[in-house]
Amino acid sequence: MRTQGIFYSGSGTVYDCELDKCPKCNGQMRVAYTSKYKTVQSMEEVAMIAQRAKRCANRSCDLSSRIWGSAEWGQIAPVSCTYGYDVIAQIGWQRQSMQQPFAAIHTDLRRRLSISESQVRALYHYRYLPLLACHEREQLNRLKIVADQVGLLLSLDGLAPEGGEPQLWLVRELLSGVTLRCGWMSQQNQAAFVHFLQPIADLGLQVTAVMSDKQSGLLPAVAEVFPQSRHAFCQSHYLRNIAIPVAEADEAMKMRLRQDVRAAIGQSIRQEDVVAEGVLTITGVLPSPVETATRVSEPVLPKDSEQIRNTILRDLSRRIRYLLTLKGRPPLRLAGIEMFVGLSEVKECLERLMIYHSTPQLLTLHHGLQTALRTAQATYSVLRESADWLEHIATLLDPEHNPDRSGEQVRQDLFAYLAKIQSTRFRDPLLRNAFRSILKTTRSYAPGLFHCYDVPNLPRTNNDRENDFRTLGRRLLRTTGQKGLTLRIIQRQGAWELLPHPDTLHETIRVVSHIRPNNFQDERLRIQQHRNRFKLHTRSPKLAKYQLGQLEQLWYSIPEESP
Repeated sequence: MRTQGIFYSGSGTVYDCELDKCPKCNGQMRVAYTSKYKTVQSMEEVAMIAQRAKRCANRSCDLSSRIWGSAEWGQIAPVSCTYGYDVIAQIGWQRQSMQQPFAAIHTDLRRRLSISESQVRALYHYRYLPLLACHEREQLNRLKIVADQVGLLLSLDGLAPEGGEPQLWLVRELLSGVTLRCGWMSQQNQAAFVHFLQPIADLGLQVTAVMSDKQSGLLPAVAEVFPQSRHAFCQSHYLRNIAIPVAEADEAMKMRLRQDVRAAIGQSIRQEDVVAEGVLTITGVLPSPVETATRVSEPVLPKDSEQIRNTILRDLSRRIRYLLTLKGRPPLRLAGIEMFVGLSEVKECLERLMIYHSTPQLLTLHHGLQTALRTAQATYSVLRESADWLEHIATLLDPEHNPDRSGEQVRQDLFAYLAKIQSTRFRDPLLRNAFRSILKTTRSYAPGLFHCYDVPNLPRTNNDRENDFRTLGRRLLRTTGQKGLTLRIIQRQGAWELLPHPDTLHETIRVVSHIRPNNFQDERLRIQQHRNRFKLHTRSPKLAKYQLGQLEQLWYSIPEESP
């Protein structure tokens, strides 16, 4: 990562330590040493720089052995690095904010300075990310202000591991946006969570509430570490959990309905006019043909009655094919119910068309849909009723529909509604099982489900943390173009990638150039030690052979023990 000094000539600049008097004894400072020149490339120039460090001349002073360097010299480039902080910040900004791959960043930078793509990667991984982590660590004063005013609101969430890898967990304070802890956990039991959360409690700051999912090992850990805090449970997780039996039955109905429709009218709704081995609309130098050269602003109208009928049948078939591809998003988007309703609307449209003019094709479509829907009607009615329960519960919990209520009022409204459902006679075992699941899950979540109505600024859900993970995945996928590589990056440096970055490039440069060198070196070592865990995680035979050879040489270097 060093710049070749032979590229650049000219006299250098020596930066003197800015201190004239000792901060301790107010004695005179004297020169301790003058460093060698090093070549530093910045975004604006290439310079030869050195520093003249000082120490206290009073030998009886407690700080007489301490060396004080130049602050200005230290803000140009990191120690043992020949690229300026502005270059490092530029790489980080383009990678994170502009979501550019390393190749594009390298192409942009090499117009202004001498740098390779491997150097761009190294500066990002081993300079920028550690500097960003050091900056986040300097936000303790912000946390103290929030804690003194209203107390901390902590949000906890984890990213499910891939292939048995440790789980990535994030703890962020909601009012300040400061990341308190972000790292990997190989286990998710009470002891592991206590070990993960205890350093936060050791800060001695007031924690008003903790927002998380209702994970088994997490509940007793939060109670142990933050005994005076309210533990709020994510309402999104609650709604998804109470919807599990209904969602499973809905998925089963969807699969049966899709099979029945395809069995009845699959041939009638098959892809239309598939020619040239499945090739559809093509543009470019060799485009696909068009029927008429019509301007885009003008609709293409059929020419005769037969063409009109074919157009209508084509569009209806497209609608049916689309409905058969629906996927559910529980708790409120149930694909089976949506498919049933959509196919029913198509059937009713067919009935209205046949009143005016009936054709064999319309009859075939109508009969097929009618038969499939009749088979699913009973299941749909049951699922519709249980889905109404879920929608009503979601509305009861939503403060926008029911404002100015306390947590106790919301709790009473919810359990009153559940009592109303329980008083009815369940006409189907599915309804009975669905209600039992809703009641059991609600009782389990109740201790932490209603704190959000009583604690100001405490959200109802942990969706922001989940969005952090999704955003990270999308950003990495955009910059790498590979899903597998994205997962590997999350495993190797996801904790650093999740840290918030400054809003502007100028602020990024200012932030990274004011990090204390000792803190920076510790963070570099921290990220290097974590990445070393994956040293043998490679599918390259050449690299694997090399790494195994290194281990063998290291083993051979161990002195033999005397018998």
